[in-house]
Amino acid sequence: MYAEVIINSNAKALNKIFDYIVPAQMEKIIKAGARVLVPFGKGTKLEDGFVINLKENSEFANKEIAKIEIEESLTEENITLAKLMSRKYFCNISDCIKLMLPPGTGGKKISDRTKEKTGSFVYLKKDIDEINYLIENEKIKSEKHLRVLNFLETNDGIYKTDLQLIAEVSDSIIKTLEKNGFIEIIQKQIERNPFINKKIKHDEPKKLNSEQQKCFNGISYSIDNNEFSKSLIYGITGSGKTEIYLQLIGKVLEKNKTAIVLVPEISLTPQMVDRFLARFGEQIAVLHSKLSIGERFDEWNKIKNGEAKIVIGARSAIFAPVKDLGIIIIDEEHDSSYKSDMTPRYNAKDLAKYIAKQNNCPLVLGSATPEIVTMYQAKSNDIKLYTLTKRANNATLPNVEIVDLRNELINGNRSMLSFKLQDAIKKNLEDKKQTILFLNRRGYSTFVMCRECGYVAKCKNCNISLTYHRYENKLKCHYCGYETNTIDECPDCKSKKVKYFGTGTQKLEDEIHKIFPNVSTIRMDIDTVSKKNSHEDILNAFKNNNIDILIGTQMVVKGHHFPNVTLVGVISADGSLNMDDYRSVERTFQTLVQVAGRSGREENGSVIIQTYNPDHYAIIDSQKQDYDLFYNQEINLRKMLNYPPFCDIILIRFSGSNLQEILKLSNLIYQKIINVKQNNLFVYKPVAAPIDKIKNKYRWRIILKGKVTSKLLDIINYAINDEEIKKCKDTSIVIDINPNTMS
Repeated sequence: MYAEVIINSNAKALNKIFDYIVPAQMEKIIKAGARVLVPFGKGTKLEDGFVINLKENSEFANKEIAKIEIEESLTEENITLAKLMSRKYFCNISDCIKLMLPPGTGGKKISDRTKEKTGSFVYLKKDIDEINYLIENEKIKSEKHLRVLNFLETNDGIYKTDLQLIAEVSDSIIKTLEKNGFIEIIQKQIERNPFINKKIKHDEPKKLNSEQQKCFNGISYSIDNNEFSKSLIYGITGSGKTEIYLQLIGKVLEKNKTAIVLVPEISLTPQMVDRFLARFGEQIAVLHSKLSIGERFDEWNKIKNGEAKIVIGARSAIFAPVKDLGIIIIDEEHDSSYKSDMTPRYNAKDLAKYIAKQNNCPLVLGSATPEIVTMYQAKSNDIKLYTLTKRANNATLPNVEIVDLRNELINGNRSMLSFKLQDAIKKNLEDKKQTILFLNRRGYSTFVMCRECGYVAKCKNCNISLTYHRYENKLKCHYCGYETNTIDECPDCKSKKVKYFGTGTQKLEDEIHKIFPNVSTIRMDIDTVSKKNSHEDILNAFKNNNIDILIGTQMVVKGHHFPNVTLVGVISADGSLNMDDYRSVERTFQTLVQVAGRSGREENGSVIIQTYNPDHYAIIDSQKQDYDLFYNQEINLRKMLNYPPFCDIILIRFSGSNLQEILKLSNLIYQKIINVKQNNLFVYKPVAAPIDKIKNKYRWRIILKGKVTSKLLDIINYAINDEEIKKCKDTSIVIDINPNTMS
C-alpha cells in the first residue's frame, strides 16, 4: 500500500504530492486524513505531513512512512476543499489543511496545551448510611473529616482542589480519608468551558411580525426540503434579524441537524453567545481567537463529538467539524473581516456557499447595509432577498443630524466636539441616558511634526508616521509594533516647535473629561481589549454599571444592543472617505448607518455626524439612512468605472528588502501576463504600493481587473511559477483576489 502525502510546509516548491510506502504494520490503521512523520530529502530529520490518499500502486515511492501521529484528523471533504482553496487562493495545500485541524495542532509540533486536561475528582466510596452510622457512633470524630464527608453527601464527584477550598482542608486530610476507604479519587477529563461563569435566563421564541414570518417561511422551505438556497435578510438596524436566526436554528435542531453562525468580530461574540445560550442552553460551541488554545481545542472536540449542535465564531468557524449541517448564517455579511488578510487569503462567504451546496442546506446572509456586490446579486436574482423595514418593539429610527466642522472653525470652536454635540451630551447626562462616541483612530495624536522644518516622526521600519499614545507616553507604529520615546525637540533642526497633530480615542477621552469633569467614561479600542474577555468586560461594564459614555473605534459599531443609549456622536466621518480603495465610500456609508443603529433601540434616539464633507452622497444618504438611494448611486459609479461586481480585482503584491529584485520580478510577471490574451482583462503596470515600506521591506503591486475564471487562474499560476522567477528568493509574492485593502 502507498500513501500520497502533502508535506506540512509553506515552501512553494513543496506544494506537491509525494508518494510513500505504508509499512505493513500500519496498513490496518492508516487512513486518508492521517497525520504522519516521513523522511524527506537527504537529511535524517523527519518531516510532518498529511495523507491525502491511499492507493495500491506507485512508480515513485522509495521511502517508508516513519510514524503515524494522528490516525485520522481530516475528512475526504476537508481534503477536497483544501485542494480547491489552494488553486483559487494561490497557496500551498498544507496552508489550507491547517485551518481544518483542531486548534493548536496546525504547526509542525502539536501543542501540549491542546491535550485533554485531566484532574482529580472525589467520590464517596462507602455507602452514605454506613458513613452516617459511623458518625453517630463517634467512629469518625475529626471535624475536618466530617466537613468533607458531609459536603460530599450532596456534592459527590467534586474537583479535589475545589473541595479543599470549600471544606477548608489540606491535601493530607483528603489522602487520609482515601486511605481509610471512605472516599475514592478518580482521574477525569476537565472540560475548559468558556461559559462556566455565565448565568443566562432562559428565553422563549418571540412572535414574528409579518415581514419576519415571510422571511422565516421562505428559508424554512429549504430546510424542510434539504436543498441549497442562498438568502439575504436586508433589515434596518434593530429589525429583529437575530430572532429569525434563532427560530431557523430551532427548526434545524428539531431535524437533529447542526448550524454554523459566523459573526464578524470577537466584540460581537459575547452578546450573540448570550442570546443563543438563553434560547438553546449549552448546545453551542464558540470558536474565536480570544479563547485559550485549550478552550478552543475542547470546543472543537465538543463539535466533533456531536455534543455541540450550534457553532458561533469568526470566519475560521466555517471549518468547524460539524456533522449533518442544516444551515449556515453569516451575520453582518458586509463586514470586511470575513475576508482573510493572511495566507490562505480566503473569503469565508465564498467557502460558506460551497459548503452549504455540498450539504444541501440554506446559506443565510444578514445585514442592515449589505455589501454592494451582495445586493447586486440579490437584485439579479442570484440570491433570494427578504426585506425588513420595521424595528422590533415598534421603535423608530434615530434622528440624524450633520454638523459641518468648517463652520465650527469659523465660529472659533477648536474642540473635537461641535457645539451641537456638546449640548446633546449635556442633555443626555441630565436625562440619565448613555452616549456612544465613535472615532476610528486609536491613540492620542496621529502624527508628530516640527513646525519649523516640517520633520514628521516616522517608524524606522515603515514609511508611515508614528502615533502618540499618551498613557504610555510612547510613539508607536500601528503596522509593525515599533515604539520609541516621545520627542520635544526636532532631531533635524533642533527646534522646540514640535507639535502633536490629529486626534485619537485617548485624546477624545481626555477632552470629554475637560468639558464634563464628573462624567464616567470607558474606552474600547485595540489598546484596551488585549486581555482575555476584555471585550465582554467593557461591554458589560458599560451596560450594567450605567457608565455615561462609551468611546470607541470600529469595535463599537457592530451589532451591540444597549437599551439606554439614546445618543451617538461620530467625531469625524471623513477618515475612511479618503482611503486608496474603491470601497472607501461604501465602507463610510456602512459604518455611519451601523453606528447610528446603536442609538434609540428602545427609546427615541439621536445621532450627530461631524464632517468636513457634508455634501458627499455617502454622508447625506447615511443621514437619511437610505440604503437603496446609496446603492443606486454607488452601483452606477461602479459600472462606469468597471469595479466589482462588474469585475474582480486581483492584487499581486511584491515585498522584500532588495528593491532591484522587486522591480525585476514585478516587470517579468507583468510581461508574462500581458503576453497571454484574455478577453476583458485589464493589467496595470507595476507601481509602488501607497505605503511603500513596512517592516523594512519595500512593497510594489500589480493590479488586474477581470472576472476570475479557471483560465485566469491558470494564467497567473503560469506567470508566478516560472523557473526564472523562482530564483528570486528574497522577494515574496502574494496574490489576493478582491482584497480588503489596495495598499
